[in-house]
Amino acid sequence: MAKMLELGGLVLIAIMFASFVGAFQPTVEPGLSPLFWGCAGAALTIIMYRKFKRKQEDKIE
Repeated sequence: MAKMLELGGLVLIAIMFASFVGAFQPTVEPGLSPLFWGCAGAALTIIMYRKFKRKQEDKIE
């Protein structure tokens, strides 16, 4: 599961970068694309989820 989350996070960051520079939607001002903010939110959610899981595992041990 952790490897899948890491791979998904890397894909989201790659899409976020391409969206930020305006590669997908050249008509929208770069950095203001909903695609950028959606990927940023999803990547942040993955980071927070993994941190929460690590804290739970540390409490158990």
